[in-house]
Amino acid sequence: MKIAVIGASGKAGSRIVQEALDRGHEVTSIVRSSSKVTNPNANVLEKDVFALTSEDLKGFDVVVNAFAAPMGEEHLHVDAGNILIEALRNLPGTRLIVVGGAGSLYVDEAKTLKVIDTPGFPDFVKPTASNQAKNLEILQGTDVLSWTFVSPSATFALGERTGSYIKGKDHLLVNSKGESYVSYEDYAVAIVDEMEKPEHIRERFTVASES
Repeated sequence: MKIAVIGASGKAGSRIVQEALDRGHEVTSIVRSSSKVTNPNANVLEKDVFALTSEDLKGFDVVVNAFAAPMGEEHLHVDAGNILIEALRNLPGTRLIVVGGAGSLYVDEAKTLKVIDTPGFPDFVKPTASNQAKNLEILQGTDVLSWTFVSPSATFALGERTGSYIKGKDHLLVNSKGESYVSYEDYAVAIVDEMEKPEHIRERFTVASES
């Protein structure tokens, strides 16, 4: 499988690159600066996400959007998402997988309360969470491409690759230890599993580590 990872030098992107390479896939890291790429086994396309075109992404089976907007410019999550929708709309053979956030997940069965609206949700995270949620809403309203949006658990942290995880759809997950937690490494496992055996086309799913 030919896979492109935008934001391949970040915490999520770099681990998705490594997981895909370890499974024998051909991976291209799409980054603004090739000097940030630490994995020598991946191909490199040095280009800003906002300059990507259909021609750049043609030929890939999957494009992963792991772009992380800097603080103060969180609206770029929406802008980058729209750029990719436009670039992929005429590439029906290419699938988009988005590294999303947990803020838009629901905490009640009736789907009336989202994580972002719960007491204690950090104010400094809200701009990122709300713009990632808007990216999801735009994807849900488009019918021009095959997409999957993947929300992590409430705690998304560097850890270990256990290879064991649980999945859900639109509700925040809690593992058997009572924790809403996923490591970047297990998140990458779930992403590449979804690439290899698609189960969530045109929908969001969420994942939690379960060791």
